[in-house]
Amino acid sequence: MENSSIFGSDTNPDTAPTSDEKTLALLSHVLIFVFPLLATLIIYLIKKDESKFVSDHAKESLNFQITLFIAMFVLIISIIGIFLTWILGILALVLIIVATVKASEGKTYKYPFCLRLIK
Repeated sequence: MENSSIFGSDTNPDTAPTSDEKTLALLSHVLIFVFPLLATLIIYLIKKDESKFVSDHAKESLNFQITLFIAMFVLIISIIGIFLTWILGILALVLIIVATVKASEGKTYKYPFCLRLIK
């Protein structure tokens, strides 16, 4: 069953994820603050064939990071957008926290307003 809100949507996976899968899925979101793109990409490449749960979270996190980069670039090159980047930063922080909580609960998560470039 899918739960949707302004903060994204979550679903229960077909099979219950293990504790290690939950941890890796959680890390794919949290490590955005330490190593943007790189850490999540490594998790995705290592686990994409082993765990659908981890793969889904890592792909979603990568797509969100790419979307954020594009949005920040567009805002920064526009004069008025420079003043709006802090709003995007706060929104990103909230959504990353929501995604992390959903991963720790063992649910898959879809960020709102996200370009899904990695399928």
